[in-house]
Order: sequence, then C-alpha cells, then structure tokens
Amino acid sequence: MQESVRPENKQSLIARGFDNAYVLLVLTMLFWAGNSVVARGTYDVVPPLALAWLRWTLATLIILPFAWGQLRRDLPMIRKHWRMLALLGTLGTGTFNSLYYIGLSKTTAINGLIINSAIPILIPIAIFVIYRERLRPIQAAGIALSFLGVLTVLAKGDPHLLLSFQLNEGDLWVLVAMIVWAVYTSILREQPPIHWLSFATITFAVASVITLPLFIGENIAGKHVQPTLHAILAIAYVSTMPSVLAQIFYIRGVELIGGNRAGVFVHLVPLFGALLAIVFLGEDLHLYHLAGFGLILAGVWISSRPARTPALNIR
Repeated sequence: MQESVRPENKQSLIARGFDNAYVLLVLTMLFWAGNSVVARGTYDVVPPLALAWLRWTLATLIILPFAWGQLRRDLPMIRKHWRMLALLGTLGTGTFNSLYYIGLSKTTAINGLIINSAIPILIPIAIFVIYRERLRPIQAAGIALSFLGVLTVLAKGDPHLLLSFQLNEGDLWVLVAMIVWAVYTSILREQPPIHWLSFATITFAVASVITLPLFIGENIAGKHVQPTLHAILAIAYVSTMPSVLAQIFYIRGVELIGGNRAGVFVHLVPLFGALLAIVFLGEDLHLYHLAGFGLILAGVWISSRPARTPALNIR
C-alpha cells in the first residue's frame, strides 16, 4: 500500500521551492508573459481600463491583510513621503498598466512583448533626461542598436511603413507605456525607506484610485465587462499571478541570487509570451519579430557592460 504524503513533507516541498531562486524567477517571468497574453485575449469581454482597475483593486484587497502590520510600522515614513509614493503608484502601476492594456487591445501580444523587451535601453535615456547622468559611448551604441530592433517590429520589417507613418496604433500605445515605465524606474531611487509589502500595497491602492475614473469613463463610452467565465478567469489571473505572486517571487529571487543574475531572467518574458500567444491566441511569429528581438537583445547586452543591477519590475 502506497504511503500517503505527510503534511510536513508538503510543507518541506513548498519551503524548498521558496528557496529555489530559479524556480521562483522562471514562474515570475511566466506570470508576466501570461499577463500580456490574457490582456490581449480578453479585451472583448474585459475592456482594458476595466481590467487595469479590477487588477489593482483586487490585488490591494489580497495583499492588504498580509501587509497591515507592516503598514502600521511604516506609517510615519508613509506620511512623510506620501507625494513620492503617490507619484510612483500613478506612474509605475496605474498609468503604465492602463496604457499597456490599451495597446494590447489594438496590437498582437507578440508585438507588445517584444517592444516591452526594450525597457532596459529606455531606462538610461530616462535617467539622462531626468538626472543628467551622462551615457557612456557603449551605452549609446547599445541603445541605438536596440532602438533599431524596436523600429523593425513597429514597421513589420518594412521601412516604407516608417517613412509613411503607417504604424499600428496599438504598438505606439505600448511604446508610450514603456517610456512611462522607464521614467518610473529611473525615479525609483527616490523610493522611501519602507518595507516592500508597504510599498506594494500603497502603489497597488494608488493605481486602483487613479484608474477608477478611467474605468467609469470607459463604461460611459459603452465598453462593459461581460459576465462570462472567460472574463472571471482573466480578472482572477491578472490580480493574483502577475501582481501579488510575481511581486513576492521576484523579490525573493533577487534576495537569493542578487539583482544582476535575476535580471537576466527578464528576457524569458517575450519568449514565454510568444509561445503562449501562438498556442492560445493563434498568433503568427514572423521573421521581423525574430530580427527585432535579436537586435534589442544585442543592444541590451552591449549597453549593460559592465552589468548593472536592474530595478524591481512590477508588471
């Protein structure tokens, strides 16, 4: 007779998983990739701004009980730095996500994911503009190469589309979202010294507040959430997996192996996302996707010599 798995063995298995940075980081990237695919696949039953508001509202309610004690301890610092916390929540959580979801309602998930991979080259540009930190020549070369990759995806490999400005509207929304994320990441250095649970809860809550009027406006415009199982599953996924769990897993992964090594895993997002989009959405992978992604990766690799520690990513 087969011996049943005892509770302590189950607990040990969970503990071992939480101590394995590679498992945690791979799952994080899979969750983030799934966020893009779910947003693209459900925009007809869950409009983009509704998805953004529901995601951050539910994520706030989920994480709040776990963060309550830490929030109380951090309250003096929160009161002192509430303006910066409000700005970070507005930019990095609310605005970025809303723009990204709008873009994904108008372009393919694969396009959105590949443009997303240009984030590492947009961050040093934002830092230069905001803080006047000079770019090294090798960074400039890498940025130029990665930007060529972004243009390759935007133009679908056809330079004439660039010259005639016949670009996909959704791709441009995604690109603007990436610029917002780069600005957010560049000012994260001003993040108040509070616990990550407090920071996550506050930024989630700020995003919920600022996306509420956008969600109401979307409803007035006639775009409503359809009460289907498809919609319910999509909302449940984006408010848990790429929000709360990915946040916890990424922070733990960075804690275990460091930011430099953990940052490499971010490049799995477009890979996982492309596979998911092909399997679940029936999207096609074209040669210009591969060429653009290759140029972006090459530019990121060049511009990151010597390696930098990437900022915390909340997608």
